[in-house]
Amino acid sequence: MDATTSGTPTVQYHNIPDQPITAIVAAPVSAFLRQVRHCFGDSTPGEFPLAANPSIVLHVLTTCNLDPQDLAKLEAKLAALDMCQRRAIFKPMTDEERQSLKHRCGGSWKLVLRFLLAGEACCRREKSQAIAGPGHSIAVTSSGAVYSFGSNSSGQLGHGNTEEDWRPQQIRSLQGIRIIQAAAGAGRTMLISDAGRVYAFGKDSFGEAEYGVQGTKLVTTPQPVESLKDIFVVQAAIGNFFTAVLSREGRVYTFSWGKDSKLGHKTEPNDVEPQPLLGALENIPVVQIAAGYCYLLCLACQPSGMSVYSVGCGLGGKLGHGSRTDEKYPRLIEQFQLLNLQPMVVAAGAWHAAVVGRDGRVCTWGWGRYGCLGHGNEECESVPKVVEALSDVKAVHVATGDYTTFVVSDDGDVYSFGCGESASLGHNTAGEGQGNRHANVLSPELVMSLKQVNERVVQISLTNSIYWNAHTFALTESGKLYAFGAGDKGQLGIELANNQTERGKPERVDIDLN
Repeated sequence: MDATTSGTPTVQYHNIPDQPITAIVAAPVSAFLRQVRHCFGDSTPGEFPLAANPSIVLHVLTTCNLDPQDLAKLEAKLAALDMCQRRAIFKPMTDEERQSLKHRCGGSWKLVLRFLLAGEACCRREKSQAIAGPGHSIAVTSSGAVYSFGSNSSGQLGHGNTEEDWRPQQIRSLQGIRIIQAAAGAGRTMLISDAGRVYAFGKDSFGEAEYGVQGTKLVTTPQPVESLKDIFVVQAAIGNFFTAVLSREGRVYTFSWGKDSKLGHKTEPNDVEPQPLLGALENIPVVQIAAGYCYLLCLACQPSGMSVYSVGCGLGGKLGHGSRTDEKYPRLIEQFQLLNLQPMVVAAGAWHAAVVGRDGRVCTWGWGRYGCLGHGNEECESVPKVVEALSDVKAVHVATGDYTTFVVSDDGDVYSFGCGESASLGHNTAGEGQGNRHANVLSPELVMSLKQVNERVVQISLTNSIYWNAHTFALTESGKLYAFGAGDKGQLGIELANNQTERGKPERVDIDLN
């Protein structure tokens, strides 16, 4: 409960010079000893975590003359603030930054807490993760160590050379730096530390992933992105022509985004400065970003609930507004309100998109080629549509690639549908012929090959590029990583026989991410 809203005046603190107590108050008071304020645990001077001394909270709640309604509000406010102080990205914030975030989230610590928890849930922040990039792969352990393997023609593995390697190798130059997020694009990699710094290597480029004048300089070891040094970054997303980053406060910045007819595509070769995403999201905090081929999705956290905004190229209806029109500024996807669905996770494939709702429903929209929308056909959908074939499944995670979609249920089962090229769907692995496991799947099917590993899957990552054969990672709750699909560049982290270019059955990668 804020003092300004309750009518209670704000307490003002002043430096009072030493003088007799009687000069300050009329009635005599008992003498007291000036005490030094101590820190608790890992707290810094000035911090006073509620959990470290709950008796103070109890004293305030029981001795102050508050009516039951105000008492309940105060108790909820203190509890929410205490929980915020336990979150990794909230701890290092100054009081001014915390108050600014509170205002941006809607004016209460409960809303700040919801914002922080939503970001952790949808992005696996502070947890292990695997990224199936175009031709190369990145794996981040729960302690923040980074392993890379696969294609390395641009130095995107970060080992100081351009040699391809199928064996997962730790990036030694990051020793002492804890990485919490990773993003992989064609020929380049971005890593984000727990201090909000961004490190990039591979093509020296933020746009024009495959061709063009950008990216002629190669960076073979992780280097801090100087243009982002004043922004505390928590997530990065790499599209085909642009890059986007998300700040701790929920602001979105883009590189090489383009204007007018080049929206979602690169502008100038020297476009290396982050530009804030203007429009509707300027004053609305975002918890997750997802980049497609030439468009961007933003999961926003508002006092009224969670919502999704889209911006960029509208071909195929992938922006979700009922048309194929480009959007120069972020626009709210209104269909979720009509479906009475609270979005919790967003995924942007090259040409189609997906969302998981709080109730476990899955929606897809955009180009429906190869059945990647899961509606039993190859039709396009210009607004989000519930995948009815998953009506008996409570989904918690979704991943999209180039005409491919994976859904993870709350019990760890995995379903996939769409393009079966490169055996990246994980189906029909027992068949002898290549045609079996390469079949397209128009409706969600349980990936039995992952069911057989007897591990609860918590994350799926698959290649999101139209230029590279796809591969897929499945990360289990115990930190085991399984890979299948294309492996011609060593991107599976598994050694293949001389005549093999892919692996249809999930195989364990020799890394323990926990």
